[in-house]
Amino acid sequence: MTIPLTCVFISFLLIYVARLFVARAQAQQPEGLDNRNPRDQQAKLTGVGRRALAAHQNAFEGFAPFAAAVFTAHLAGADARWSAILAVTHVAARALYLVMYIGDKASARTAVWIIGFAATVGLFLLKWLV
Repeated sequence: MTIPLTCVFISFLLIYVARLFVARAQAQQPEGLDNRNPRDQQAKLTGVGRRALAAHQNAFEGFAPFAAAVFTAHLAGADARWSAILAVTHVAARALYLVMYIGDKASARTAVWIIGFAATVGLFLLKWLV
């Protein structure tokens, strides 16, 4: 498997890394993890739990465009080296984004989001840029 395709898999896993923090926050609620109505319980989370939920949801939002960009670059025959660099940049930025979101570092979170977004856009345009 190529580096960009491996990065798609890692990006997929990051969605569920964020979810682990949500589940932990839910389990720490007085009623414990409410598996019958998890979304109702998630709506009541505060602090780290709420930020983890937002990071989890945002990871879903960012996954599809990134995966599409990787496949677009691959199918277009874009430069493999730059495709790998941009894919790794995206995954590193998204991993940092997760840490910054849960850690309540809003400005840093925005900066790494921009880096990840730019890497995704770069993948879409790579065939024409390099």
